[in-house]
Amino acid sequence: MPVGSYVVDTSTGRSGVVMGHEGPYIQLRPYGGGREWDAAPEAVREATPAERPKITADCRPADEGRP
Repeated sequence: MPVGSYVVDTSTGRSGVVMGHEGPYIQLRPYGGGREWDAAPEAVREATPAERPKITADCRPADEGRP
């Protein structure tokens, strides 16, 4: 998976963005920041177009939309 791809780690159900590759693992981070985790390549799949808005919406800044 290329760096920057929106993906789902099927072993945990978590979604995130590919940050890099280290040894046999793909390094993922939640969209918008947070702690990275390593995932086995066979457990990572690309997020579907329907899943992408949910991935990004879950990480909106808390003050977004406030006056």
